[in-house]
Order: sequence, then C-alpha cells, then structure tokens
Amino acid sequence: MTSIDLNADLGEGSAHEETVMGVVSSANIACGGHAGDAGTMRDSLRLAARFGVAAGAHPGFPDREGFGRRELHFPPDEVRAFVREQIEALKAVAAREGVPLRHVKPHGMLYNMAVRDAALARAVAQAAADSGIGVYFGLAGSGEMLREARAAGLREIGEGFADRGYARDGSLWPRGQAGALLDAAAATAQGVRIARDGVTTAVTGEPVAVPARTLCLHGDGVEAAELARTLRAALETAGLRVAAP
Repeated sequence: MTSIDLNADLGEGSAHEETVMGVVSSANIACGGHAGDAGTMRDSLRLAARFGVAAGAHPGFPDREGFGRRELHFPPDEVRAFVREQIEALKAVAAREGVPLRHVKPHGMLYNMAVRDAALARAVAQAAADSGIGVYFGLAGSGEMLREARAAGLREIGEGFADRGYARDGSLWPRGQAGALLDAAAATAQGVRIARDGVTTAVTGEPVAVPARTLCLHGDGVEAAELARTLRAALETAGLRVAAP
C-alpha cells in the first residue's frame, strides 16, 4: 500500500489543535519565533505523544506581529543562529517530556524565501543539521530548499500542500491573492490528487508536478478540524496509508 505523511503546523494557538493532532501523522510545532513558548510547546508535545504523532520543530522568522508571514531579510549567519535557537528551545522541552523530535520544517515566509534563495536555504538547513535532527521537510519539486538539505546531510522529504494554491513553477501562490487558500472541499480533492498522482493544477490552469511524500494542512484555518478529518478519510478511501516518514 502506498503511504503518505499528513502533517500540520501546530502549537500556534489554534482552537482546533487537539482535533487536528488526533488526525495527522506528523506535527510541526512552533518553537518561539513566529509563535509559541515553553508552555505551548509542552502542551503540543504532550498531545503528540498521546496520539502517537511524530513531533517536529517549526522555526520561523522572529516576527510574532506578522506571524512569520512577512518578508524579512537577515544575514545568513543570523538566520542560522535564530533557527538553531528555536529548535534547541523545543528540544529542551521535548527532552523534559520524553518526546523525540523527528523532523524540522521551516515556517511561513522563511520557508517560501528558502525555496528561491540558496544562501537562506543553506543557513536554515545547516541550523537543522546542527540540531542533530536528521529529517527535513521542504517544498516538493523546489530547487534550492531540498538541494541545500541534501548538502547538509539531511534526509529531505518533499512536501505538498493540500490547502494552498500553486503557481505554474511549483511554488505556492502568494497569500492575499485569489486562489491562494483553498476551502475544505477543494483542499481535500487537491490533497488526494497530490498524494496519489504527484500532480495538481496551478491557479493559472497548468499541470504542476508535486512529488510529495508528506502533505500539509494548516492548523490555524477556520476549517482546520473539518479539513483534517475529511482529508484523512479521503486519503484512506483512495487506498493510501497515512503514516509518518
């Protein structure tokens, strides 16, 4: 049976966290940059342990006001330092809770910029490697992000997005523009298509290859709980086994 990981960005203050955690196979836990503190990290790790979900670090720009979704610019050494600091903060809480960390996935604009900026991608990947966590989630089909992960000695896992629109080049359609965010029905259909066929359709109509081994849904959306349940059910109905990599 073909398998697919289903991940969600959690630890960000969503009212749906427990429901979403009970459905996904991997959780990317905010670790103090765009969101999160020691208390939320602890709570998310405990939920992950309770539901048997693979926990990972979700570092982002140190930008709580913009939720890590604003384009910011730092020298690569500063990026490496703040990403490493965030991962280490989560590692410390995880060690106290006895929960292993399985992967690293950058958040928001840090992620999107690393897709196209080799120096930034290298800094983030090196910080992940510094942490000793060997698995790294990055945009499926993207050049810089996964290339730099491989160069840093990480096991790269290509990621697709169920609830985000795509551009023709395989990047994510910019937030704030029509087509960037999909409703639950469209996201479920796109998620199944990516997981089963490795392809979707761009906002502008072209076919886009998305060779994903993990599939993301955003845990902070108003439809997060509904989408989590319906997407998992649809994946299993399509004959896919949902499991962490």
